[in-house]
Amino acid sequence: MPAELSNNIALITGAGRGIGRATALRLARAGCDLTLVARTQAELEAVAAEAAPSGGRTLVLPADITDDAQVEFLLQRAVVQLGTISILVNNAGYAPPRTRVGKATVAEWDRVLATCLRAPMVLSRLLLPDMLAHRRGAIINIGSVAARAVRPGEAAYAAAKTGLVAFTRALFAEVRGSGIKVAVICPGYVDTDLVPVNRRVDRSKFLQPEDVAETIFQVLTSDPRACPAEVILEPQFDPEQP
Repeated sequence: MPAELSNNIALITGAGRGIGRATALRLARAGCDLTLVARTQAELEAVAAEAAPSGGRTLVLPADITDDAQVEFLLQRAVVQLGTISILVNNAGYAPPRTRVGKATVAEWDRVLATCLRAPMVLSRLLLPDMLAHRRGAIINIGSVAARAVRPGEAAYAAAKTGLVAFTRALFAEVRGSGIKVAVICPGYVDTDLVPVNRRVDRSKFLQPEDVAETIFQVLTSDPRACPAEVILEPQFDPEQP
């Protein structure tokens, strides 16, 4: 087993597909044991099977991360079955179709904020005490360039991701010096289900989930004296240009 991140247990949300799946496989290759969290058990089982040749332990925990009771239960199971979690990757997200503010529903706003902002905050709060006690660990949040360049119809999503950036920076300020890395990675277009197929963008120019996963790995393995606290990851070629 590779040694870069051995003796670490990583919890990844939204691990059944896209960036979460790619991250799970990358961290498995780096020696991590995995706790895979998402709503769909079949997808998580498939990722676990892909990670198996890397030789680490993998725990599949289907759950709704917007439900506090389910979150607390899954964390208890993870600690009992694998041990103390030292890496948290808050990747799960939700983006409804673009809808102008005047036509949006509060229910959709609540779901976006609960998934993209509140859940990462709750998970970070629950896992932080053990990280502080051991003076090691990492919390990596997956943001979006929507926090920097907002398009019409993305008000709630952009607000949630902007809040996630601010939360990450505040948490970094609180724990710097403790040995815990805290970072937010803000990708541009990534070829996942979150971006619907349309004719206005060239998907061949998109980032791939593996690009984000590799960036996560680079943050985790950066020198202990440095923390890439906020990373903007853009496609090299603009998908909106011919």
